Amino acid sequence: MMHGVDELAPVIGTAAACRAVGLWRGAPARSRARSHRFTLHGPHPRRAPRPRPPLALDALEQQALLEVLNSERFCDTAPAAIYATLLDEGRYMGSVRTMYRALAADGGTRERRRQLSHPSYVKPELLATSPNQVWSWDITKLKGPVKWTCFHLYVILDIFSRQVVGWLIAERESAELAEQLIAETVSRHDIAPGTLTLHADRGASMRSKPVAALLVDLDITKSHSRPHVSDDNPYSESQFKTMKYRPDFPARFGSLADARAHCQTFFAWYNTEHRHSGIGYMTPSSVHYGQAQAAHLLRQDTLDAAFLANPKRFKGRRPEPPELPSAVWINPPATEKNDDSNILASAVNS
Repeated sequence: MMHGVDELAPVIGTAAACRAVGLWRGAPARSRARSHRFTLHGPHPRRAPRPRPPLALDALEQQALLEVLNSERFCDTAPAAIYATLLDEGRYMGSVRTMYRALAADGGTRERRRQLSHPSYVKPELLATSPNQVWSWDITKLKGPVKWTCFHLYVILDIFSRQVVGWLIAERESAELAEQLIAETVSRHDIAPGTLTLHADRGASMRSKPVAALLVDLDITKSHSRPHVSDDNPYSESQFKTMKYRPDFPARFGSLADARAHCQTFFAWYNTEHRHSGIGYMTPSSVHYGQAQAAHLLRQDTLDAAFLANPKRFKGRRPEPPELPSAVWINPPATEKNDDSNILASAVNS
C-alpha cells in the first residue's frame, strides 16, 4: 500500500495519494522514519516485563483483601469507609488506594451516577467550630404507594458533626409541623438562647411566619439560601442523597408507617455507624458527643503498629489517619479558602 503512495505522490501530491489508498497524511513520513531507524539500529528490542513492586501485597494478602471488600458486610461500602472501619477494629489490610487497585483489577469499580458541576455563586457564609452552633434543615419527598402520592420528611442536621438531631415524617408539608419539630429539637438538646444559627432554603415552610416567630422567641439566628440554589444548603442535600442512594431505599413506600420505620432504621445507622468523609470518616455521633478524638488516637496506634511491622511498605513515612475538621463552613469566603491556618474548611461527600 505504501508503494502505491510512492507511485501516486509525484503525480497528484502526497495528501491526495494517501486519501486514495486510505492512509492518513503522515503515514509515508512515519514509514520512512522507521526504515531509517531500522537501518541504523536494527530491530527495536522488546521491552522487559515490569517487575513486581517490592511494596505490593503478595497473592495471599491480595486475596484476603478482596474477600473483605467483597464480603456481605462491605460490598456496598466505599473503600475509604472500609479502611476507617477496619482501623477502628484494630486491623490494617492496605491503604485506600490499594483497595481501589484491588477492586479495579477484579472489575469492581465503576461510576454509579452522573455527576453535576455547578457554577460558583456568592452564597451565605456560616462557620461552625463545634456541635450545636449551626443547624441545617430541609424537607424532602418520599414516594407513596401509588403515583402522585408522597410523604414529607423533615430533617434537622448539625453541620459540624453531621448528626441528625431531629426528624419528622408526615403526609403533608406545613409550617405548624416544622415549628413543632424545631421547638422539640431545641428543647431536647438544651440549646442556650443566642448560640444557634438555623439555616434552610427558601421553601414555604422555611419562610413561614410561625417558624420566623418561633426563632425570634428562642433567640435563634435564621439563615436562608438564595432562591433556586440548592448548593446554598449543601449538608442537608448531601444527607438526603446518602439516604436515597442506599441499596435498601425502596422505590415507593407502602404506607406512612412503612416510611417511618425505614427512617428510624436509617437515621440510627447514619448517626452511629456511617463513616462520613467530611468528618475524617468518623460517625456523626462520635463527633457530636466528643468521642472522635479517642477514636482518632486508636486509629493512629493501629497505623503505628502496622508501620513498625513493615516500614518499607509505607516508604519510611509514618502513616496518619484522616484528620478531624476543626471548623466547618457553609460557603467559606475566598480568604478562608486560601488560608494556611489550622482552620479546615470541610467539604460535603457521602
